[in-house]
Amino acid sequence: MFGKSFKSKVIVPAVIILITLTVVLTSYMTLKFLSYSDAFINKKIRANTDFLKLHISDHKGHSRAAATSMAHNPKAIKAIKSRDRDEILQVFTPVLKLYQITYFTITDEKGTVLVRTYDPDHVGDSLLKQQNVRDALDGKISTYFEDGTAIRVSIRTGAPVYDTDGTLIGVISAGVRFDTDEAVDILKELLHAEVTIFFGESGIRTTLRKNEKRIEDLKLTPEIAKIILQDKREYFGDSDFFNETGETYKTFYIPLLNANNEAFAAFFIGIPMSELRAEVNTLMRNIILISFIGLTIAIIILYLVIVSISEPLLILSKEMNRIEDGSLSILIDAQGDDEVGRVGQALQRVADTVHKLIDNINLTISEHAKGNTDYHIDSHAFHGDYRLLAERIMELSSLGMRDQLTGLPNRRSFDNRLDLEWNRAKREKTSISILVIDVDKFKSYNDTFGHQQGDVVLQTVAKVLPLPIRRPVDFAARWGGEEFIILLPNTDSNGALHVAEKIRIAIENTEILSIDGGAAKKVTISIGVNTQKPTRENSIGSLISQADEALYRAKATGRNRVCRYEGDE
Repeated sequence: MFGKSFKSKVIVPAVIILITLTVVLTSYMTLKFLSYSDAFINKKIRANTDFLKLHISDHKGHSRAAATSMAHNPKAIKAIKSRDRDEILQVFTPVLKLYQITYFTITDEKGTVLVRTYDPDHVGDSLLKQQNVRDALDGKISTYFEDGTAIRVSIRTGAPVYDTDGTLIGVISAGVRFDTDEAVDILKELLHAEVTIFFGESGIRTTLRKNEKRIEDLKLTPEIAKIILQDKREYFGDSDFFNETGETYKTFYIPLLNANNEAFAAFFIGIPMSELRAEVNTLMRNIILISFIGLTIAIIILYLVIVSISEPLLILSKEMNRIEDGSLSILIDAQGDDEVGRVGQALQRVADTVHKLIDNINLTISEHAKGNTDYHIDSHAFHGDYRLLAERIMELSSLGMRDQLTGLPNRRSFDNRLDLEWNRAKREKTSISILVIDVDKFKSYNDTFGHQQGDVVLQTVAKVLPLPIRRPVDFAARWGGEEFIILLPNTDSNGALHVAEKIRIAIENTEILSIDGGAAKKVTISIGVNTQKPTRENSIGSLISQADEALYRAKATGRNRVCRYEGDE
């Protein structure tokens, strides 16, 4: 009976094949294994280089996240605006570990240092020589490898800091240092290799030791210096210039380019050849030993595999049924590298991708519900049909949140944003203003020049309206027909009147292109302004209706003017 079972049909031929393969492969590997040692060594060092590049990329991300996030932190903005060094240190120092960076440098709007977290007493000097700071003063966020007097090699991200009124008040520069003993020691532990950071041709930090002391005065050879610093190319190969250690290394050099695309520094990774050869030899001996041990226990293992192979298949089947029933909250413990393991991992990746897409959709819906019409799914985080699906979802979402003629957010988007800002103003006890805008004599204009020309008017007005408003929190939308509406959070009545007048003048000075190629035409607008501080006694409805009353008064008193609701004082 056993001879006819599935187990025997698999085990008997498998054992015969295993014995034959073990004898042949052991003999062959004994003769040929050394010829593959170089490939093994190269593969190991290249794996280390890939990890180093990923490590550098991660730190770039940490630096950028730290600078960008803190530039929008209300406490940080307040501290920088007040120029209080102690308060700045209290805000920035505790978050260094949170963002996994080494230091912050904060300057004023002219690039003059207010605080350095790593050297609080060194202030007052200019950082205009640093490109990341210059970019930030120009309103851009940028990340570069840069050097300085105290910090020779680091990744730095500069981000502009704006006051609530949009005024530039300073720059936050977030950096990750590579020119410290701690930095190279961490890399050595991660890479299991010797690490050196070069500034120019000189090694300034290294893990290489002689007599328990770090080696000093390391220099790049002229040949390698030319490749790395002049040609700005990576170098992979053997090196024995560390003659003080009496060792030859399998090495990799990667140049670090600054904002001017100059190779001003470089990383070195080195693994001693003696160590690599020892690993290869040990691996060869272990393979031979394992081959014969494996022959002894092969039958037992094979039997256990055959008996247990059905269990993960049953698990996969159950999880696939759950997915079919609409549940994506699955966690498949498929660690093996066999076919079953790979199927399980693939199934987990599919579930995770769909789950991620659903989370993105939910987040998009949530953001749009807040009036954030610019938020969108990052379709590049997906591939193939998943990316196409994400793009189609964004197209549908955009159709629901934006006016198709003008491209501005529609009334639904405005209602969502107004509700959000109204509640925020109520909590913070601040004023909120709206401008209700109507194109003067639009019906007559349509009757005279045609609806196509009318559409051109609405599109042109939609393009001009947002220009005078500079703050990110301000929000312009099409209200319907020839009406538009603008939301100005944290804006008093005088400020709202000022903005409204700038908009009125901008429209008055705008020439509308004619669709028939004739002379350009002009239109004017009337604007009703209302400002309230949200309380229990008033409401969003009264804010809008009172602005409508002010608009009606503007049109009734001659058009092309701004009127404020008389009761908002």
